[in-house]
This record gives sequence, C-alpha cells and structure tokens, in this order.
Amino acid sequence: MHVFFNEPMPPVLHIKTFKELTTDELYELLRIRSEVFVVEQNCVYQDLDGDDQKSIHLWLTVDERVVALARVCPAGTHMKEISIGRVVTTERGKGYGKQVMLHAIDAAIEHFRAARIDIEAQEYARGFYEEVGFKQSSDTFMLDGIPHIKMTWTKG
Repeated sequence: MHVFFNEPMPPVLHIKTFKELTTDELYELLRIRSEVFVVEQNCVYQDLDGDDQKSIHLWLTVDERVVALARVCPAGTHMKEISIGRVVTTERGKGYGKQVMLHAIDAAIEHFRAARIDIEAQEYARGFYEEVGFKQSSDTFMLDGIPHIKMTWTKG
C-alpha cells in the first residue's frame, strides 16, 4: 500500500531584466508591491521610481503564484552602491523571503559583479537581513514615515 502526501512544490525561480518581463509578469510584480507596501503598510510613496528599467527582477512562484520577489539595482541607481530592494513575501513564515534574498545576492554578483550590496531595510526586519549576511551600517532614519536602517553585505 502506498500513501501519497501532498508535498508542497518547491518554488520556481524567475530572473529577468526589465525588457525581458512580459506585460503580465510586470503587472503582477507591481500589483504585489503596491498591495504590500502601499495598502498593507498604509504607506503613500512613489513605488515606480525609474529604477525598475535598469534592475534585475527576481521572483519565486509556487503553483504559478508569486510567493516572493525582489529587485537588484545597479550602482548609481537606487543607491550609490549595488542594492537590493522591493523585497516582498506573499506567504510569510515559509522561508520564501530568505530564498529570494539569497538568489538576489547571487544575481547581484553574477550580473553586476557585486562585492558589496546595500539595502534600506525597515528597522523591524533587521534580524531577517542579518540571517542572509547583511550588517547594520547606519543609525535609524525615517523613510516614507517608516523607521529604516542601512545595511551592507560584503563578499567574504
């Protein structure tokens, strides 16, 4: 007798430049960013900042649903150094955020030869980013009404 368990499918990684994104993919990524950063966090800010066109976009899907996303910006766009931002998980507590961050670090190294990556992290998420190798590199500052800290990853 065989017993079958409903094992969750492993997430599928997608990595594309802005020009490689389909209209539907771009819409879904922007929809999720707006849902989390603008609606859920009740934060009015300009998400469409002109950096997406120069960035590498990463997202994980499970059963074709986006479960996490991030973008990697080259130096001189969003920040002076290469940076990772717009990190979102739609299904929290399953490790998808950590997976997408590790893939984003790899993409920064592969596409932009990163030896250093900066992020502007919401202060409450410091521990999450420390788990993937970032260290706090600034005092707390307010960004769009939310306490943030700058954090830096360096290639070891």
